Amino acid sequence: MLLEHRGRRPVVPESAYVAPTAVLCGEVVLGERARVLHGAVLTGEDGAVRTGSDVVVMENALIRGRAGHHAIIGDAVLVGPHAHVNGAVVEDEVFVATGASLFPGAVAGARSELRINSVLHVNSRLEPGTVVPIGWIAAGDPAELFSPERHEELWEKQRGLDFPGTVYGVPRGTPMRDIMARQAEFYGAHLDDRPLGEA
Repeated sequence: MLLEHRGRRPVVPESAYVAPTAVLCGEVVLGERARVLHGAVLTGEDGAVRTGSDVVVMENALIRGRAGHHAIIGDAVLVGPHAHVNGAVVEDEVFVATGASLFPGAVAGARSELRINSVLHVNSRLEPGTVVPIGWIAAGDPAELFSPERHEELWEKQRGLDFPGTVYGVPRGTPMRDIMARQAEFYGAHLDDRPLGEA
């Protein structure tokens, strides 16, 4: 399904494929031979989503463009099932495995691999060719790799990355009620989305 959002429409070249149950919403521009499979959602909220050529976005993946953090996917990239690319840059030939998450301001360098359920944290940069093991977290610029049991060390690194400021535009410690009131208002813009028909 293609949706106009905030006056912006998806652009799908003839060589691309968008499954009937996938959603492209707002400023989404697919590259040549891009494939967007069932249940995937590519949404340009108030930032763009752009893919290169020969990109495959698998079932139920989410790619979101945000203000100040477009989601840019390079050429020959695989975004696996249930992966989450939120306001991040994914350079050429990157493998984003099932359940991997990339947060706003993150950059996955060319030919890197984010394996199953791994995380590239907000405002972090993964060097080209780096492999993030299953379930590990990459944080910092350049990113340091943390296994799940190194949570205290990870917290020391991630505290300075400003997740609440980058993602929600608020200082750390802002009450969840205030954050969610802002989020509900922001996403209320979808009430005016307009279906454009089949891809």
